[in-house]
Amino acid sequence: MVSAGHSHATATQANAAFDRGVRTVTHLFNAMRRFTPRDPGIVGAALGRSDVVVQIINDHHHLAPDTVRMAWQAAAGRLALVTDAVAAAGLGDGTFRLGEREIVVADGAVRRADGTLAGSALTMPDAVRNLVTIGVPLAPAIEAATAVPARVLGRDDLGQLQPGLRADLIVIDEDVTVHRVVRGETVTEVA
Repeated sequence: MVSAGHSHATATQANAAFDRGVRTVTHLFNAMRRFTPRDPGIVGAALGRSDVVVQIINDHHHLAPDTVRMAWQAAAGRLALVTDAVAAAGLGDGTFRLGEREIVVADGAVRRADGTLAGSALTMPDAVRNLVTIGVPLAPAIEAATAVPARVLGRDDLGQLQPGLRADLIVIDEDVTVHRVVRGETVTEVA
């Protein structure tokens, strides 16, 4: 699967790539040509096409909630949540290493010394919760974390609960609080 991302592509260039088989855009809005009325760049081209899945980092640092809401309204059902998480994810604030670089996690944002975002400390349950808090119903928010990414990968054995399929999943409540982790089980029935 070829994904476009971190690109200064114009809308014309992006559409040419999509016409040639690129089917997803990584980290929509991040490290990309800015959306303008006369050249919406890769962002506008991707949001305007029903055959392109858009991936977002929904951590409130990479994208504002209003930006996420706009992307959802344009691409519901083809919006995939990604974390872009570094090893410091879930560890709280502090100073960590990312390869050869020192990074600082402060208030959940992961940054290099120059202030540039350097990945995220986002967990997938938090990404889903953040989507729900802007008004997306829980079931489609979960699909954005499961079924949509599985479709991007062409994996019909992932992202769904069906008898006979393998289940790596978390049990959550309506507030997306994790209560249990199930790993490597085979689904025998779906209630």
